[in-house]
Amino acid sequence: MVDEGLPRGITSIDAGGEVHIHFDGACQPPKGPGVATFGFTIEGGGFDVEERGLATRPYSDHSTNNVAEYVAAIRALEWLREHGYRGRVIASGDSQLVVRQMTGEYEVRTEHLKAYHDWLARLAREFAGVEWRWLPRSRNARADALSKLALAENRPVARRLRAAVSEPADDGSDEGEPDPPD
Repeated sequence: MVDEGLPRGITSIDAGGEVHIHFDGACQPPKGPGVATFGFTIEGGGFDVEERGLATRPYSDHSTNNVAEYVAAIRALEWLREHGYRGRVIASGDSQLVVRQMTGEYEVRTEHLKAYHDWLARLAREFAGVEWRWLPRSRNARADALSKLALAENRPVARRLRAAVSEPADDGSDEGEPDPPD
């Protein structure tokens, strides 16, 4: 089927082809807690998709750059799963941590990252194969731009949320800013 007439992101699935995802995360401040976002692209196998959004609730303890990177890869594989693709995937990102943890080269030592790693590993097993590739940021430009765009779009809303949470309670007591739940 020729898909030139179909809108971007709506194409027929080519089960015989392989799909290439590029993923990236961003967070300000990078070590958190901050505003963490993701971006990913999916190409091949009849797909041409770009997505971006919040990786976690703003200013939660898990709003870090490493979590954002994991969420980007997770969201890309979830998108493929939700759209019926189960073939071979090449997953490329500029996060050495995520790529090397997924290939087993690095151990997952940070406790809160274990859940993200395990979730991503479970998702990866639903496909015919997932090959993890590290690449320099310059070769991951579109996913990087999407994660940065999501950051720009969500930062003003997150600031208002943070300001509202840090205001004193209506009962006159000043409890300070509560720890946001994850």
